[in-house]
Amino acid sequence: MKKYILFDNDGVLVETEIWYYEANKIILKTLGLDLELPYYLEIMAKGGNAWQLAYEAGISEETIVPYRKKRDLIYQDFLQNKNIEIPGVTKILEALSKKYKMAVITTSRRVDFDLIHKNRGIIKYMDFTLCVEEYEKAKPHPAPYLAGLKRFQAAKEESIVVEDSQRGLSSAYAAGIDCIMVKNDFTSTHDFSNAQYFIDKLSDLEELLENK
Repeated sequence: MKKYILFDNDGVLVETEIWYYEANKIILKTLGLDLELPYYLEIMAKGGNAWQLAYEAGISEETIVPYRKKRDLIYQDFLQNKNIEIPGVTKILEALSKKYKMAVITTSRRVDFDLIHKNRGIIKYMDFTLCVEEYEKAKPHPAPYLAGLKRFQAAKEESIVVEDSQRGLSSAYAAGIDCIMVKNDFTSTHDFSNAQYFIDKLSDLEELLENK
């Protein structure tokens, strides 16, 4: 029986992934580089980042540093001004919180995560949240989800991960935790062959957990 749910954030609880891509695309364009979506999705699935395009073009890390800061500002502006809601999330979490302990395990920076969830009503249903600064290595490494298990003092068999990306699935799989994939058009090209379960929308989660 599952007692603990470990949620990814971006693409599962909020629709932010497209805006992170757009922020990267905009800033790389100022460097004369065109970040195509298929390329971006491929490198993100493997745990890479958009700056790989710049490295491949021979642009140094020293040159990239100020552009990374500008990218972050563009993304934060999107977070505050674009619609990132996934309908019905708080209602779903309220129902789940009566039966399960829950946490968010994300590769987002804490500053972005806190901005995303300011006055959103999602985090109050979580026992804790872990951002990229708060564990040893980022997804697809197992460290994020293993850190979640340790924080809960939970067994792998008692826990389940909810993800939408190949990178997140790889992290859960490497940690030995069953994973549910939520359908997301943005990550539809990713390889989900290691997933145990699939749902079309987050509202299907409670029924799946009750019947598995």
